[in-house]
Amino acid sequence: MAPFDLVIFGGTGDLAMRKLLPALLHRFVDGQIGTGTRIYGVARDARSDEAYRGRVREAVAGIAAADPRVAEAVDAFLALLHYRQLDLASEDGWPAFAEEIGHGPDRVRVFYLAVGPSLFANVADRLASVGLAGGGTRVVVEKPIGKDGASAQVINEALGRVFEESQVFRIDHYLGKETVQNLTALRFGNALFEPLWKAEHIDHVQITVAETVGVEGRAAYYDKSGALRDMVQNHLLQLLCLVAMEPPASLAADAIRDEKLKVLRALRPIGNGNASQMTVRGQYRAGAVDGQAVPGYLDELGGPSHTETFVAIKAEVQNWRWAGVPFYLRTGKRLAERMSEIVVTFRRVPHSIFGDPADGSASPLAPNKLVIRLQPDEGVKLWLMNKVPGPGGMRMREVAMDLSFAETFGGRQPDAYERLLMDVVRGNPMLFMRRDEVDAAWQWIDPIRAAWEAGHDAPKPYTAGGWGPSAAVALIERDGRTWHEDAQ
Repeated sequence: MAPFDLVIFGGTGDLAMRKLLPALLHRFVDGQIGTGTRIYGVARDARSDEAYRGRVREAVAGIAAADPRVAEAVDAFLALLHYRQLDLASEDGWPAFAEEIGHGPDRVRVFYLAVGPSLFANVADRLASVGLAGGGTRVVVEKPIGKDGASAQVINEALGRVFEESQVFRIDHYLGKETVQNLTALRFGNALFEPLWKAEHIDHVQITVAETVGVEGRAAYYDKSGALRDMVQNHLLQLLCLVAMEPPASLAADAIRDEKLKVLRALRPIGNGNASQMTVRGQYRAGAVDGQAVPGYLDELGGPSHTETFVAIKAEVQNWRWAGVPFYLRTGKRLAERMSEIVVTFRRVPHSIFGDPADGSASPLAPNKLVIRLQPDEGVKLWLMNKVPGPGGMRMREVAMDLSFAETFGGRQPDAYERLLMDVVRGNPMLFMRRDEVDAAWQWIDPIRAAWEAGHDAPKPYTAGGWGPSAAVALIERDGRTWHEDAQ
């Protein structure tokens, strides 16, 4: 790629050190980032370039130790790094920074806002005031885009005053995962699936994003957010859109984003009248995860709270393709397993010729399932009914055709941020959220939050290390379905 400048506001923070800089290092090792590129870390405290490079060296020490190619390239990569001290709320230092970074009007400049949403407008205004918001500039903003529809609109309007929509990249790292993109390939690149991808053949869809960690020192932030805002409004709804959208006319960014927007606008509203039947919110209590005792959320927070750490929702897409097909969404912290997956369950065969389960002459036929595992162990499983080998009649058993990305394609699977950062530099917005998508997502989420607050019900408790409150099991089982077995 041609040399470019990438500036990380919040360059000493957890996101920069744990995700962004390691991702850039891997792209450098693979030859995508060459000589002449400049990477700046920007933060409030004073430090030298060498001190910053030393901090980054520590952050990437683990991946360097695991890969000789990375270890050999670390010094050359660190030479691309620079550090500048700036107070994002002050005007001091910005003209000098602009003079340093502003040369070369045709050079691509990426400004990554790895800071709180309250600073987005300040940074945009500062960049505009010093002439760094021109056509070669892209700005990347992390979730959450606001805490509700009104605050999201304020942020988007502040960005829109300075940047064209084509310059704004609203990042959701889930969209950069290899398996998420492979969902598009599975659906639209194979004649096997797309003709069946409709209500006539699909019984229901489950989307689960589970974490074993708690709030991990982020209790103050998390208590103002909660699982609905932190995970459902972006990650889970984006996954739902990719499963449910109509075939786009092409892979052009707006063609795909137009179809995702239609899904968001077709979601059945959930509010005061039906939130208690369609949603469950929970909060973890003390328990054990991976054999280790862990405290409850209130213990970590140090006080009372009604913030949810778990959400389950029965969503419905009200259009011809999906009429009558529920989408069960769930996400939570301190659950039994770290995993993210999409499970598409097909309808049962209309009649079994293999005996009658009622009289013991056969086992029931399980419905076919397509399981798309996003993390860990990225891959795809297609569960089918198969005859058990050997004599004794047609004994049937459910087995999986297993496509493991690691086994099939070999080598290291690039992190989502690697792909997304390079797409920003290229100016390709396909895997990023458009402003109207953000607005539509909040329009569906806000009434759920309002209904919870109006009901004054505390989140249902669940023991850390389980799969959430029992009400989440009841949510799906009262429809005669169960959560996918691999998630038990």
